[in-house]
Amino acid sequence: MSQELNRDDVDVYIREVGLRDGLQNVKTFFPTEAKKEWISAEAAAGVIDIEVCSFVPPKLIPQFADALEVIEEAKKMGNLNVCALMPNLKGAERGIEAGVDQLNYVTSVSETHNLQNVRRTPAQSVEEFKAIVECRDRRAEETGKRVTLLAGCATAFGCTLEGDIDSSSVVSVARQFVESGADEISLADTVGYANPSQIKALCAEILDVVDVPVTIHLHDTRGMGVVNAFAAYEAGIRRFDGCLAGLGGCPWAPGATGNVVLEDMAFMFEGMGVRTGIDLKKLCTVRDIITRELPDEQLCGGLAKAGLPLNFSQATRLSAAAE
Repeated sequence: MSQELNRDDVDVYIREVGLRDGLQNVKTFFPTEAKKEWISAEAAAGVIDIEVCSFVPPKLIPQFADALEVIEEAKKMGNLNVCALMPNLKGAERGIEAGVDQLNYVTSVSETHNLQNVRRTPAQSVEEFKAIVECRDRRAEETGKRVTLLAGCATAFGCTLEGDIDSSSVVSVARQFVESGADEISLADTVGYANPSQIKALCAEILDVVDVPVTIHLHDTRGMGVVNAFAAYEAGIRRFDGCLAGLGGCPWAPGATGNVVLEDMAFMFEGMGVRTGIDLKKLCTVRDIITRELPDEQLCGGLAKAGLPLNFSQATRLSAAAE
C-alpha cells in the first residue's frame, strides 16, 4: 500500500537529518552561522524537510546549545518543514514553545537499547509519548498551531545489544504510537543490520496496520543504505530520511558509518524517474560547508566524488517503470 503525499510536484519526500543525527556525535561544535548556511543552501536546493536540531539538554550534547537561534532562522525560510528531535516531555515543551512544525520522538523496540539510550523501557517511552500528545493538543488549542508528532521505532531491523528483533514487536510499538496520537511513524535501521528483503517485508507489514504516513530511516553501516531505500520504495514507502555526506552513526554500533547518503539516495530516485524536488547539482555543493567546518570528518557518497552522468536529466514525472 503506497501512501499519499501532500505535494503534486514530488513522488517521494526526503528529509535531511544531518543537522541533528549527523552532528550529534561530532565533538567539534559546528558554528551556528554555518548551521544556518547549511539549512538555507539545502532549502534553495529543494530540500523542504529538515531536522534542524535536538532538544537534548546542552550539558549532555553541547552541539545543540544554539537550538533556539537555529530554529528561529529556519522558520524564516518559507516553504520549509522545520523539525526537531525531542527526547522527552520537557523537550517537547521547549520545541512547541520554539515554534517548530514537527517534533520527532524516538523509542528503541529493543528494550536493552532503549534502557541504555534513554533509561526507559519501550512501554515507558510510549506512556511518555501519550503525555507529549496531551501537551501538544493543549498548546494547539491555546496557540492555534498544531505541531506534527513523529514517533520513531529505532532498532526496528536489529540491535547490536539484542540481535534480531521480532517484527511483531515492531508492529506492536508502531500500533501503540498511532493509537496514542502519532501523526507519522518512522522505522529505523539504527545499527545498519537490514537487508532489502527484510526492509521490504517489515515496511509492507507496517503499512498494512497503520493509517498514518511511514518514514524509513536508514544507516549505511554495511553499505546497504541506498539499496534498502529502493526496497522500502518498492514496499510502498514514500518518505525517507537521509544525511548529506552520510554523517552520523550510532554510539551503540561500534565501527558504524553514518546515515544513508542523502545525495546518493536522491540521485537513485531521480535516475529512476521518481521526483524528489531536489536539484542534485545544488545539493552537492552544500557539502562544501561541511568540508570547511569539519575538515577532519570522513565524508561519504559516490555522487559527490564521481559527479552526474553525461546527459543526466532530473525526473519530470513519475515514470511508468517506477510506478
